[in-house]
Amino acid sequence: MSSPNPRGPESPGVSVILALVLASISFFALAVFGLGAVSIATDSDIIAVPGLGQLPGAIGMLAAVVAFALSLWSSLRRTQPSFVSAPAVALATALAHLVVVWIGVIAASGDIIVATVVAGDLVRGGASAVLLVASAIAAWGGIALRRTRAQHPQWPWEREEDE
Repeated sequence: MSSPNPRGPESPGVSVILALVLASISFFALAVFGLGAVSIATDSDIIAVPGLGQLPGAIGMLAAVVAFALSLWSSLRRTQPSFVSAPAVALATALAHLVVVWIGVIAASGDIIVATVVAGDLVRGGASAVLLVASAIAAWGGIALRRTRAQHPQWPWEREEDE
């Protein structure tokens, strides 16, 4: 027979919404930092097509954040989310970014070959890997927040009022 928990009832953990918001912000921050680092390390733009503009990249990043949030939300809704879903979230995020950038380049340039070359450069140049790693790290963090049953510390006399 087990004795009751002397510390009181377990905390329900971080809410789904809070974990999702913190993980999404973390993903965006890590992605922007990583893409900037790749751009500086390679001394080139992430999408280096003259006359294309910034719209395909911006829309692709927006799609990546939305894909990240939606796929992580489906995992965080469970009472005990699994860390195994972090790679799936990362893959969905990176693929959504690639597909939306590809469609955006087709819309901006009207050329399917240019769009395919841009998508290939994202994979070959490391931008897709940065998004994959950033989303895996942020998804793991969001799941860890949800699984954690932490609560703020209390002195023994603070708990007496609850009983």
